[in-house]
Parts: sequence; C-alpha cells; structure tokens
Amino acid sequence: MMRLDRFLCETGTGTRSEVKQLIRKGLVTVNGLQETSPDRKVGEETDVIAVRGEQRLFHKFHYYLLHKPAGVITATRDSGQETVLDLLAGENIRNLFPVGRLDKDAEGFLLITDDGGLAHRLLSPKKHVDKTYFVRTKLPFLKQDAECLEAGVDIGDEMRTLPARVEQLADNEINLTIREGRFHQVKRMLEAVGNEVVYLKRLSMGPLALPNDLKKGCFRPLNEEELLKLRQESLL
Repeated sequence: MMRLDRFLCETGTGTRSEVKQLIRKGLVTVNGLQETSPDRKVGEETDVIAVRGEQRLFHKFHYYLLHKPAGVITATRDSGQETVLDLLAGENIRNLFPVGRLDKDAEGFLLITDDGGLAHRLLSPKKHVDKTYFVRTKLPFLKQDAECLEAGVDIGDEMRTLPARVEQLADNEINLTIREGRFHQVKRMLEAVGNEVVYLKRLSMGPLALPNDLKKGCFRPLNEEELLKLRQESLL
C-alpha cells in the first residue's frame, strides 16, 4: 500500500505538489469514486486509480528507450558533461541508469531503467544478447575483414571476440552484430582488421530496435509488448 499522491508521482502524473492539486480539485478517482485526500492509502496492483477518467497503471520499475545523440556521455551524473539522464527531462530519474554503455561519439539505441535484475541478465556474458550496430569505416571494408570478424578477432584481451555477424551495405558501411559488450569493442574489432570506425550507431539490443520516428535526444517509455519481449529475452 502507498499514499495516493505518491502513487500518482510514481506513475508520472506530476510532481507531489501538482498531484495534490489534482486530487483536491476532485479530478482523481479510486475505484470509480472521487477522492480528495492525498494521503489515502491505495493498493498499487488492486485499486483502479484514474485522473480525469484516464487510468494510471503502476509499475515497480521504469523502462525507457533513448535515442542517444553523439556528444552525450553514458553515465548517471557528471560535473562537467551532459549525461544520458540529463536528457530525461521531467522524469523520475532518481534510481535510473543506462543498461550498458555507448561511447561519447556514438549514438543510437540505449535502454534506461531502474530494474537492476533485468539489466544484469541482459548484460551477462552467459546470455549473449545480440547488439547490432551500423558502422561506417574509414577504409573500404573487405570480404576478408568480414571473415575475420565472423571468426572472432584478437582485440588485446585475454580471449578473442565471439563470432560476429556482418552485413555489408556499401564499400565502407556494414551492420555488425556482436554478443558481448567489451570496452570500445566495435572500434577495437575494426582496428584488429586494419580499419577505423568513423561513425557508430547502435540499431538494436536483443528483440528491440531503435524506432525510425524516435529523434536523436528523444526518449519514450517501453510499451507492454516491448517489455514482455525484453523480459523473455533476458530469461532465455
């Protein structure tokens, strides 16, 4: 059980002062009945709470899909640089964090959540969750380069990379799918075959892809279908 005003804050209805005003104006109902007391106790999963007739659903955790732009760092806070959490203006970001990381100069798909269990499962080396990147290279990408990446390459770690998948799009453009998340991995893989990344964009992670209509720097909550797919992927 939790207070009604806290429930509404947790569901993104507004700040504590904003939701108290809504309640006192009679715009909030609990199980179909008008409620004017902010400290009314409600069951997160059992009571039906609505604002202006629109039901509010409570989720224990929060999940956002962000189109990370270049120049923003993948961190929760930084004293001198803009972080991905700075982009989630107006959201309750108290416990949110990015799942994995994208280099500062990279852009694309980034999952933001406060669900530590799901994040751990998605990032676990044992799960081998696919991550697909669009890569533009400095030099033409050759057939033998693809063969090397698909076999696994030495990037200076104790172990070679796992076999990747390569889809050639143009002379110097590929889609690269990897199943690990080592530090600067894509850049180091291209360096291992004598090339250099000049542009990097993550297109997808597991079953979720970056929507075409989500502009750089913008975000949205995952819908129920996306969340179900993500949970299923993390449990495989």
